[in-house]
Amino acid sequence: MINIILAEDHHIVRDGLRLLFQGEAEFNIVAEAKNGAEVLELLINGLQADVLITDINMPLLGGIELTDAIQEQYPALKTIILSALDNEKYVIKSFKAGASGYILKSVTAEELKFAVKHVFNGNQYICSEIASRFLSRLIMMPEPGKMHDLEDVAFSDRDIEVLSLLAAGMTNQEIADRLFASKRTIEGYRENMITRTGMRNTVALIHFAVSHGIIN
Repeated sequence: MINIILAEDHHIVRDGLRLLFQGEAEFNIVAEAKNGAEVLELLINGLQADVLITDINMPLLGGIELTDAIQEQYPALKTIILSALDNEKYVIKSFKAGASGYILKSVTAEELKFAVKHVFNGNQYICSEIASRFLSRLIMMPEPGKMHDLEDVAFSDRDIEVLSLLAAGMTNQEIADRLFASKRTIEGYRENMITRTGMRNTVALIHFAVSHGIIN
């Protein structure tokens, strides 16, 4: 049986989580808390648990700060961050603090239960929605050894013009008509920029340009 602590300041969410695990032979809710300070007080008073499911934003002590404190004082307790925040920086901060899992509040009940069991068995878990986004970013990354420093890649005014139109979804022919150039010339600009930046394709090139502020 997996003994769980629920830390969530919204009563309706906490009640929903409790109901989700109730009646399941594999899970046992041993305590509930409205903030991280209450969790630490429970642990100081000797409460034993296997997994903590905690919201990221709570009064007094939030989920990431709580995770950091638990990692320091109660490293055997596995922490899963349950959050509505899907920004990658929160995922990274959570795992750096010592979290074993990060799942969004939009996950299904089955995925949440799977995550708890997965973490209990000593693994790490990121919910499928965030994992899919991370994978998409990895696919668009340049091949190792081909990425060039931004200062080494110069973009002319015409390069930026072509990039902006590509980002707007225009085809090579449409861009050529707009700029009074040949389709072959536009293809040359595009291929040249892909080569200079070390990107895999046009999508990755546009992502590179947007992320580095070359185009908006």
